[in-house]
Amino acid sequence: MGSRRRDEAGGSSGAVDRVPLRDAAEGAPGRSRDGAHVTRPERGIPVRAWITSRQSGEQLVDGEATAWTDAQVHVRYVDSHGREGFVWLWAGAVRRR
Repeated sequence: MGSRRRDEAGGSSGAVDRVPLRDAAEGAPGRSRDGAHVTRPERGIPVRAWITSRQSGEQLVDGEATAWTDAQVHVRYVDSHGREGFVWLWAGAVRRR
């Protein structure tokens, strides 16, 4: 199933397939962010991150850091099948590009 994204100017940038739930990356526990200060930049920061999913296994993916705490990073990524996903990862699994 695809979805539409809008570019900065409000135009359509085309269909983007999303990672299906059955193959979504395993995230860091949400409760570990309880009470943590979350930084959200104006624009995503280019990163490379290790993700693990049930069906595709481990993958090194390119993405953007869209938020972070002292211990975790929220990453918008593109998997090896060209699908877009979002996940909170432990900071040690993420590096700037």
